[in-house]
Amino acid sequence: MDWTLEVIVLPVTDLDRARDFYRDKLGFHVDIDGEVMPGARVVQLTPPGSGCSIALTDGVPNPTGDPQPGTYHGLQLCVTDIDAAHAELVARGVEVSAPQRYAPEDGATFMYFTDPDGNGWAVQEYRRRLTEPLHKVLADLAVGGSGESTG
Repeated sequence: MDWTLEVIVLPVTDLDRARDFYRDKLGFHVDIDGEVMPGARVVQLTPPGSGCSIALTDGVPNPTGDPQPGTYHGLQLCVTDIDAAHAELVARGVEVSAPQRYAPEDGATFMYFTDPDGNGWAVQEYRRRLTEPLHKVLADLAVGGSGESTG
């Protein structure tokens, strides 16, 4: 049985402000924005090229507990060119750190930003995805690829 991570519920204080930030500043696609049951609204957004979305909710019961806005840290996006991604975010008005290279290997360069509530994000440069997009690597593995991890 496959277990796919497809949605992460992100706690925010204002759904419209958060939706606008993720849509307008980060370029995420709005998949859903509406009432899913009486008194419960969900805004689901997906980063370009991603198989995982974030969901912003109001009035949706969470039987395992309610995380507080601004407490999520370590969410991570991957890009193939961190300098171009940095320039795009700055042009969109996002306060983002300068790229930091921790080691010379591919995958060791990061930059960081927070959303309006203080939830923390990292952006990792992974140049290998230019020639090996994750969806292709996973599809190849599913049909009998080598089974070796490439990411």
